[in-house]
Amino acid sequence: MWGDIAIAFLLAFITSYVFTPFSIRLAKKVKAWDIPKDKRKIHKKLMPRLGGLAIVIGFLTSTIYLIIVMSLENKLDIISDDNYKKIIGVFIAIAVLELFCYLDDTKGIKPIIKLFGQLCAAIIVIKSGLVIDRVFIPGKETFITNEIFLNILTVVWIVGITNAINLMDGLDGLSSGISLIASICLTIIFALGNSPIISIIFATALAGGISGFLPFNSNPARTFMGDTGSNFIGFLLAIISIMGVVKTYTAIILIAPLLILALPIFDTCSAMLRRIIKHKSIKAVFVADREHIHHKLIDRGYTQKQAVAILYGISAIFGLTAIILIESGFWKALSFILFVAAIVAIGYKDILKPQKQNK
Repeated sequence: MWGDIAIAFLLAFITSYVFTPFSIRLAKKVKAWDIPKDKRKIHKKLMPRLGGLAIVIGFLTSTIYLIIVMSLENKLDIISDDNYKKIIGVFIAIAVLELFCYLDDTKGIKPIIKLFGQLCAAIIVIKSGLVIDRVFIPGKETFITNEIFLNILTVVWIVGITNAINLMDGLDGLSSGISLIASICLTIIFALGNSPIISIIFATALAGGISGFLPFNSNPARTFMGDTGSNFIGFLLAIISIMGVVKTYTAIILIAPLLILALPIFDTCSAMLRRIIKHKSIKAVFVADREHIHHKLIDRGYTQKQAVAILYGISAIFGLTAIILIESGFWKALSFILFVAAIVAIGYKDILKPQKQNK
């Protein structure tokens, strides 16, 4: 298995790294620019924003190759449980989602239309048979198995995580780096939890694709991944989370993805509540603002690199806590995160103090 995991990462990494310069040239050719036209934008110049296509190509190249090879080697059974339908459904959903995102990056479309595309992609996944098929109820040691409820929950989960990653894409390397941490943590957790091999391959290939793109996206960025990248990554993280917990119904394995993605989930939920309260309308969730976590860090005097490093650290702590939770149990995970919090509390004035940059 570990050889296949290495192949999944390296093949996606190499492909993404090689194709990112092509995506930059394509963005310039089709005029897919991210224009700093308001205060929400941190960058000061035009930036190409089709870098996400390289991540998509890297992921697809790696996963399709391994699905074929591992099936021929009888390491992967795509026939039982209609796995081939689920895999095909995911690939079709990706194509639909990317079409809407490409149009948004190149032409610009209304948020409601992009949401429609996300809903279409999520419904395709459900129709292929990939769905959250039970929810653990804490305290009662039982599960919710109502089909209608679980289908709706699956749509909410997929669309929610897709937008959560998209909303975090506000600083150089922020969304891609947090997603890389999340995908690596999911790979480790699913390997420890004996999850389906296809979920491990998908998570590893996603990590490889992001790693190949990140050198071009880190501050100072040469390209942005745009909606073609942020929506794809969020969509795939949501899908992988579902794939990884199939037939693995312990409460811990179900909670782990929530913990790993806690930062983008929190930022998205707080943004929705903030906008609704401020504008007194449900429609306000589509009204962009400059009050995300990364904006607040910048406003407090942190540079992009400092703000990104802080949020990387928070994401890594949550991810590591999830891994400890899987391997060693609740009390060790709780003691770890409390111990880290205590250490940070002691030195936060120095650790989290904005540093003046030398001119």
